[in-house]
Amino acid sequence: MKVSETNWQQIETYLKSDDRAILPLGSTEQHAGLSLSVDSILSERVALEAAEPLGVPVFPVLAYGVTPYFLSYPGSISIRIETYVRMVRDILDSLKRQGFRRIMIVNGHGGNQPAGSLAIEWMADNPGTSVKFHNWWNAPETFAKVQAVDTVASHASWMENFPWTRLQGVDLPTQMKPMVDLALMRLMDPDKVKALLGDGNFGGYYQKPDEDMQAIWDVAVAETRALIEGPWA
Repeated sequence: MKVSETNWQQIETYLKSDDRAILPLGSTEQHAGLSLSVDSILSERVALEAAEPLGVPVFPVLAYGVTPYFLSYPGSISIRIETYVRMVRDILDSLKRQGFRRIMIVNGHGGNQPAGSLAIEWMADNPGTSVKFHNWWNAPETFAKVQAVDTVASHASWMENFPWTRLQGVDLPTQMKPMVDLALMRLMDPDKVKALLGDGNFGGYYQKPDEDMQAIWDVAVAETRALIEGPWA
């Protein structure tokens, strides 16, 4: 159930029989030749496809995240951690007030991890609630499927290149990019990060066959759906 395609009366009716909700988290940041909205597109889509047969409402993706290291790439927007945590807390508070008690956060960006820590704190402050924080792309079954295709997979590489994250008219390199030194990158300011990464791909091939990507996606959707179904505390 896509919340942007419902009205408040329909959500009120839903809450009479169920108290689950899904909040996708994304980011607006460079992904080499892919869309700046990769993380938002993927987290929202996997949540929607997973929830569709269950009838659980999926709220609009929070499309800005914590990504200060990419600030030298035009189009990349970063929210300060303090601001971000407050935004997610306000959303959770709103959902609880309306009657949602089991909330699944489907996260599509590694920098948003502070929201996972917040979820634990928020549950302690709100007895009777349960929040799952799900990094869909590196959940056990999905990550194992990625590794079965190619062990060299990273930010802005083939593993994020789905038909729905590609841009029309943009040709991607066919060669494999060597992995960057991630430990070194984490010591750098945004300008140095851009100089190190170049196009933004951390390393690996830029594209894999669509059948491989669909196989990964099918696992991700099934794994996400199983978490929505439960068990819940």
